[in-house]
Amino acid sequence: MGKRHLPPEDNDGGDNIEPVDLKEALEKRYLAYALSTIMHRALPDVRDGLKPVHRRIMHAMRLLRLNPDQGFAKCARIVGEVMGKFHPHGDQSIYDALVRLAQEFSMRYPLVDGQGNFGNIDGDNAAAMRYTEARMTEVATELLAGITEDAVDYRPTYNEEDEEPVVLPGAFPNLLANGSSGIAVGMATSIPPHNAAELCEAALHLIEHPDAPVAKLMDFVQGPDFPTGGIIVDSRASILEAYETGRGGFRMRSKWSQEDQGRGTWSIVVTEIPYGVQKARLIEKIAELLMARKLPLLEDIRDESAEDIRIVLVPKSRTVDPGILMESLFKLTELESRFPLNMNVLSRGKVPNVLSLKGVLKEWLDHRRDVLIRRSRYRLGEIEKRLEILAGYLIAYLNIDEVIRIIREEDEPKQVMMARWSLTDNQAEAILNMRLRALRKLEEIEIRKEYDGLTEEKKQIEALLASDVKQWATIKWEVTKVRDQFGPETELGKRRTQFADAPEHDLTDIAHAMIEREPVTVVVSEKGWLRAMKGHLTDHSQLAFKEGDSLKLAFHAQTTDKILVFTTGGKFYTIGADRLPGGRGHGEPIRIIVDMENDQDIVTAFVHDPKRKLLLVSYDANGFVVSEDEVVANTRKGKQVMNVKAPDEAKRCIPIAGDHLAIVGENRKMLVFPLAEIPEMARGKGVRLQKYKDGGVLDLKTFTLETGLTWQDSADRTFTKSREELAEWIGARAAAGRMVPKGFPRTGKFG
Repeated sequence: MGKRHLPPEDNDGGDNIEPVDLKEALEKRYLAYALSTIMHRALPDVRDGLKPVHRRIMHAMRLLRLNPDQGFAKCARIVGEVMGKFHPHGDQSIYDALVRLAQEFSMRYPLVDGQGNFGNIDGDNAAAMRYTEARMTEVATELLAGITEDAVDYRPTYNEEDEEPVVLPGAFPNLLANGSSGIAVGMATSIPPHNAAELCEAALHLIEHPDAPVAKLMDFVQGPDFPTGGIIVDSRASILEAYETGRGGFRMRSKWSQEDQGRGTWSIVVTEIPYGVQKARLIEKIAELLMARKLPLLEDIRDESAEDIRIVLVPKSRTVDPGILMESLFKLTELESRFPLNMNVLSRGKVPNVLSLKGVLKEWLDHRRDVLIRRSRYRLGEIEKRLEILAGYLIAYLNIDEVIRIIREEDEPKQVMMARWSLTDNQAEAILNMRLRALRKLEEIEIRKEYDGLTEEKKQIEALLASDVKQWATIKWEVTKVRDQFGPETELGKRRTQFADAPEHDLTDIAHAMIEREPVTVVVSEKGWLRAMKGHLTDHSQLAFKEGDSLKLAFHAQTTDKILVFTTGGKFYTIGADRLPGGRGHGEPIRIIVDMENDQDIVTAFVHDPKRKLLLVSYDANGFVVSEDEVVANTRKGKQVMNVKAPDEAKRCIPIAGDHLAIVGENRKMLVFPLAEIPEMARGKGVRLQKYKDGGVLDLKTFTLETGLTWQDSADRTFTKSREELAEWIGARAAAGRMVPKGFPRTGKFG
């Protein structure tokens, strides 16, 4: 065994234990921990609105040159850079911070442009950092603008091998625009996101009127603007008090609307939920309350969300008041939530302080002024350096022959030139480093031009540094530029969160006014795949389908319309146009959208019009008339309207127009008789329309007898048969009919 190494014994025989006061030791260590948490983890800096981890991510992405116009880089690479150089903490905590900066439902103005799975509003996690990629957004570049021009101080990193910015220049009002939340030791912060254009308007007013009260600033900043939308139902007075004191809260409600399902039934559709609420958890909670019978007015809840949120709430009966139903849900679930306001931030980057709306904007503007002065001084220094060198060049050009002689003949040309023309060391070095090609005459003219231009710029910067008025005018111009870049007319800048008074009953009128109505083209393929293309398309030849599939029918609709689908089994299915899959890809099979039997196919589909009447006809020529508002299905299972037994199947469904029906069988016999002979029913098999020995219906058409029957041939020529010419085909319902007229299309269809 090796020799054991024992600690050296003290001369006095002591054991080297130093007695300390436990209370004092704990206070000292806990204070150090508390200060570290407050300063370097939980509280954002009022100037750039960032915590250290976010600032380090931005700085590392800038060093990696991940600008908005450059390519993406793997998140693992970014996290490695941040962790290795600046942030000595776990890689997962850095990646979580990076992911949040890229989530459009978390950040009002994302600082990171993510590519890949960055999580969703249901609360699902992002993919691992090795799969995702990122780069900066335009907002991030605004925060970093001027960082290379001595705009901010730098400090050594944790291992003193590198440097990191203490704060970012922050040309964008990030603290209020994106908000922040964090729990420190003994204090916390909670700031909701706001609209950047409104913040810039308030800042511009504050520049002009430094003594403006918070009430006046609220003319511009109405309240928070959450990325997930929603409706704020607080009064202006309570919002004003929160902004004046820096403490308070905002009551947010989901945006909802009432949807008519036909025959007096309706459902409520929630399209926006409060900020910070996980949709899957919200639906789970409502389902739990439903199972516990704590929501007696609610029958069912469905999540029909795709990219947008669509939560369908089905009432117990049609007599339920939608306002009262929603009020009960607001009280019991996160369809209404409260976002606390606690503007506890690091004032000047050093002191934790609760600031008012005015205080936050003022400190941001003061920081912008500091950045402007520092950048101007940096530029002034650069100009002075360049002017010094240009002055040396001009001396060299005036004495070019002598300069060449000295360089050729002297052992120490630098010292000789400095003594001869009183040049500085920099000037002499620049002359000696000059290229021969720079000795042309044009170069001298360009140098004089550059010298004059820089001299003029130097005067302007010196005037700027000497004048407060000019400094604030420049800041005003910079803020105006940001306001215009993120103005209300831009997609990112337009306000998402609305304001309303909490109604005693329903919000139906307000909610309906907010529903966006968009045109779509519904496309149905032969194999039963459905999709809705944006806009009203006229050219269907460009539509792509799966191999072996083709276009069955396409028609125009609005996203607010209901689409009725009639199948060979005699069932009607109702699908909201907004529920149809989008135009990307081939859509989805109808059997995923509704519960349709495998042995059935689509006969036709069309936009629901409750005023119309439909004629339903089976292959065996049984048929009846039904009012369209009777066929709307309220469930995925559809509604059985026409009773058919195999081998018979539903064949045609056409809207009724006119007073007579012309029907053609596969035997090419045509019969014309009055529509009045066909009964109107809500459901059934119908009556015989035409008699066949074998075969079945091929085509049919309703028309007005006075104007005659028209059809088109394969060459798109139109033929019309008048009342007199149709005399031999007019008969009683269920007759066999006669062979089609001369000139009737060979297909046996009216075209």
